[in-house]
Amino acid sequence: MHQPAALAAAIKTVLDKLTPRPRRCALVVPDLVAKVSLLRFEKIPPKLQDLDQLIRWQMRKAVPFKIEEAQVGWVPGIVPPDGGREFVVTAARRDIIESYERACEAAGAQAGIVDIASLNLINSVLAAPGAAPAGDASRASGASGVTPTNDWLLVHVGPGYGTLAVVRGRELIFFRNRSTTADDDLADLVHQTTMYHEDRLGGGRLARVVLAGASSRGAEGAERLRRDLEERIGGPVETLDFRAAAALRDRIAAGPGLIDSLAPAVGVLLRERVA
Repeated sequence: MHQPAALAAAIKTVLDKLTPRPRRCALVVPDLVAKVSLLRFEKIPPKLQDLDQLIRWQMRKAVPFKIEEAQVGWVPGIVPPDGGREFVVTAARRDIIESYERACEAAGAQAGIVDIASLNLINSVLAAPGAAPAGDASRASGASGVTPTNDWLLVHVGPGYGTLAVVRGRELIFFRNRSTTADDDLADLVHQTTMYHEDRLGGGRLARVVLAGASSRGAEGAERLRRDLEERIGGPVETLDFRAAAALRDRIAAGPGLIDSLAPAVGVLLRERVA
């Protein structure tokens, strides 16, 4: 957090315009703030506290800081056909999360939910009517001979990074975040992911590919990136548009930049709809 006072002032400006003025807020932070892992366990401890400790113990290997200094959150993922359970786990340094929370507190609001951008972009896609069928989410990663028809890919263009997430119906089965400096880096990452999806995740052709955040590169840059991705995957790439799930009021002109800016916030607001 390089300018906490400026961020707090921006949040306060928004909150002051709302009636009644909110005392709580949801906080969506950049993907780079947290490490996302998919952990699979053959046996699940019966006690929730024991499961939490098991997840933390496994995450020690995944994060470049002490797990005791981490803020860890997790939700159940897919159920493999051969037993056990997979969990979607996020871990971030507690002091970094607290720096964002303090900016909210300085603006007069308490941050309740804290989550990363890409997971809420997924929410904003899934919240649209008929966006993705539940399907057979029990098909496990690496299940040979499986050709699902409801797997889809999110490509999130962040500031200096790219995030790719494969969702099977409504269950996250793959998540990767990498630093990117050019469109070619992201296109290569997408190509590698589609190959991994086909070879290791038991996937066939992706049902859809959704691109988010590309407006930061300008209209021409966004369109060029979209075409490059279509060439790499051999299929159409659509731009994320949440308006089927959440309409904009007051005749707001919704350009690509505004939609990209609002999409993570829309996702966190609609998270209960896709739970």
